[in-house]
Amino acid sequence: MSQLSPGVAAGRLSAAEYEANFADIAPRLDLHEARVAADRCYFCHDAPCITACPTSIDIPLFIRQIATGTPEAAARTIFDQNILGGMCARVCPTEQLCEQACVREAAEGKPVEIGRLQRYATDTLMAAGVHPFARAKPTGKKVAVLGAGPAGLSAAHRLAMKGHDVTIYDARPKAGGLNEYGIATYKTAGGFAQAEVEWLLKIGGIRIEHGRALGREVTLDGLRKDHDAVVLAMGLAGVNALTADGAGLAHVEDAVDFIAGLRQAADKAQVPVGRDVVVIGGGMTAVDAAVQSKLLGAENVTIVYRRGKAAMSASEYEQDHAASVGVRIIHNAAPVRLIGNGAVAEVEFAYTGETPSGLKLTAETFRLKADQVFRAIGQTLSGEPQGLALDGRKIAVTGAGRTNLPGVWAAGDCAAGGDDLTVTAVAEGRDAAIDIHAALKAFDISQESEETRN
Repeated sequence: MSQLSPGVAAGRLSAAEYEANFADIAPRLDLHEARVAADRCYFCHDAPCITACPTSIDIPLFIRQIATGTPEAAARTIFDQNILGGMCARVCPTEQLCEQACVREAAEGKPVEIGRLQRYATDTLMAAGVHPFARAKPTGKKVAVLGAGPAGLSAAHRLAMKGHDVTIYDARPKAGGLNEYGIATYKTAGGFAQAEVEWLLKIGGIRIEHGRALGREVTLDGLRKDHDAVVLAMGLAGVNALTADGAGLAHVEDAVDFIAGLRQAADKAQVPVGRDVVVIGGGMTAVDAAVQSKLLGAENVTIVYRRGKAAMSASEYEQDHAASVGVRIIHNAAPVRLIGNGAVAEVEFAYTGETPSGLKLTAETFRLKADQVFRAIGQTLSGEPQGLALDGRKIAVTGAGRTNLPGVWAAGDCAAGGDDLTVTAVAEGRDAAIDIHAALKAFDISQESEETRN
């Protein structure tokens, strides 16, 4: 318990309550449930769900394979496009993607449970300890991947499958990136993130070096010199600063750090939380921090977002889920001052209004009691390497992740143009790997042609 703020404490709930609150929010379907869910699919020839999936999984095919009693084949169909299909089945905003596009959703308001069926198939194959792909004959080419998150792992797997030797450099002690450190615990219960990494590495040809950050232990110039290609997939490690007065008070924390600490805690009862928690932001990080604060035993949890409900990047489903566990959401308000004596005690907000020149603060203000405040106001590129062209706060790319530097690709949250979703990062990593393989193959052909001419 903090001496600065007695309201921030661990052990607010019973052991049974912690276990229930952080259990798997959507357990795997059993055989009968999967068959029933699969039977609802129309198996559309021009299936809109495929178009809506960032990784273009053949959804009708894998559901038909489940319906005919071959979930392992269904998993192969999924993994062929999305090697992290198991995690994506748990965390994808399917209600905004494939399930929203489902013909059943348009006709009945109840889509086929594509996400849960995907989990059924992938979990079945992974539980058998089977890896569905074989590594090609080694090419002798070496590729460096910066970051062991969804984009980096996806790229590394596809490159290894093509026969290249891959070294992943990651700043953290565990692989997985946001899958391991940045997603609500109840969405990926049971250590699934690490189990998925171990399963993925069975392809062979991938080595991970931990504690190796770009600009600290490794440099882009060095990687380019020692490898035939480089993939930048380190995500957005920096956090935007809160500029309101009093932002330096105790118990004003980054939401990403709170979520990471909770994810790594062996005992959730040891994670302290306030009685009155305020989360500033409107994305998935804000929702995950708020919901988990409530699950840890916070009495009052409020998300405050500077714009309206429709502008929140967190899906409507996630917003509704937050409300269902008792989280209050206030729109059109921005923090102007944090108040306290050493530790935060209140936050003063001003209502906002849209004007022709942008969002403006109004003169009308209000205060919320807060003994713990989480910043979830966006992340930014950290330690950006010299020489890379940027597009806003991200690395500028063309085509399948090509940067302005020869031999360097970028994918995932650090690259411009994505949706900052796990599934999008997987698609970008996969596509970058395919492009790299083609480029390396073309280079070899040109070299052979040059030798022949000489």
